[in-house]
Amino acid sequence: MLGEFRRTAVLVPLGEEPGPDGERGLLTADWGGIRFILAFSNEQALARYARARDAYRREWAYQTVLGARLLDVAVPAAGVPCGVALDCADGVDGMVFPPVRGLVPEAAAVDRDEDEGDAA
Repeated sequence: MLGEFRRTAVLVPLGEEPGPDGERGLLTADWGGIRFILAFSNEQALARYARARDAYRREWAYQTVLGARLLDVAVPAAGVPCGVALDCADGVDGMVFPPVRGLVPEAAAVDRDEDEGDAA
């Protein structure tokens, strides 16, 4: 599943409020001390999320991003422990990619060896 996600373009909604730089960032949710970038496999999955949030009437701006770019670039750029949640409104059919070794770059992994992280 990881390889397929890395090769696949997914939809990543933009947050409603602009960040400090005036740009709208990626839509995220915090859970258990970890920030998750919310990604969706298609517009129908995004619509299910919007409906679950009772926000299906508003316009949802999104970017199309390769899964690899989310894991390799966006996750480390978050500056906090961060992973990716794919199709999070789909229950057991959704996937979570936590910030652990083998999924994200070593420096962004929460389970990295601190001595190794300092050497990088």
